[in-house]
Amino acid sequence: MKNDFVKLHISILLAGFTGIFGKLILMNEGLLVWYRLLISFALFYLILFFSKKIPHVSKSDFGKICGVGVLLALHFLFFYGSIKYSNVSIGVVCYSLVGFFTAIFEPLIVKRKFCMKEIAFSLIAVAGILLIFNFDTSFRFGIILGVIASAMAALYTITNKIVEKGKSSQTMLYYELMGATLFTTALMPLYLHFNPVTTILPTMSDWGFLFILAFFCTIGQYILHIEVLKTISAFTVSLSGNMEPLYGILIAICFLGEAQQLTIPFYIGMTFITLSVLMQSLSARKQKRVPQLTRID
Repeated sequence: MKNDFVKLHISILLAGFTGIFGKLILMNEGLLVWYRLLISFALFYLILFFSKKIPHVSKSDFGKICGVGVLLALHFLFFYGSIKYSNVSIGVVCYSLVGFFTAIFEPLIVKRKFCMKEIAFSLIAVAGILLIFNFDTSFRFGIILGVIASAMAALYTITNKIVEKGKSSQTMLYYELMGATLFTTALMPLYLHFNPVTTILPTMSDWGFLFILAFFCTIGQYILHIEVLKTISAFTVSLSGNMEPLYGILIAICFLGEAQQLTIPFYIGMTFITLSVLMQSLSARKQKRVPQLTRID
């Protein structure tokens, strides 16, 4: 279990780097996501092909796993849209609402009782987002897109945990990337019709950033993410993911100089979000010391 939490936080750290690529890559969010998924799927296919480990699943499982991949693609689209219309810090801080949406969606989907403690922890993060939204009006559209992205991420985490039972992380990622790539490929003509561009080809620097994003922050990150879901609850994974904004903001400040764009309400909101993570961590440790109170998903 200890190693699984290490893997979880490595995946969160890798996720923290995805936001900065959203600013460094010059293409719009639609093309960025399409290329990210296309390159990720191609690289992962080659890895599995040469290692002779291409997985096979039934038609039923194929549809289910590809459907989970569609949720992943939607999360990417709204996440990078949030960053393009605001900044990296705003885009990643909205990810803190994943815990809230998970606490709401998971009981409805798996048909269990609502956990008021989970909702209470998550509402602290919601209060942080509302502070930023109400006082920092210049990035409201980006915040709205970020909130939708967090809802998609919560649905992805929950459905992934349901569908992955008995399947390897490589199998899940392979077919999720396939489903996400097919979905965005089908979506691109319509997307580009409403968001026309002069060229769909990445620049040389974009190619480099896209390959780093695909190999490390997609294949590497999501294999770790899927693996830890086998032993750690979806809610804990989602709420631990609230650390991603902290990593992402520090990276954005260091590499993009975003500190001057962040207001006092932003930092107050981040304090609420950090408090939410700390309270969940303390609660998880308490539950571990008292086995009969441990929740099992």
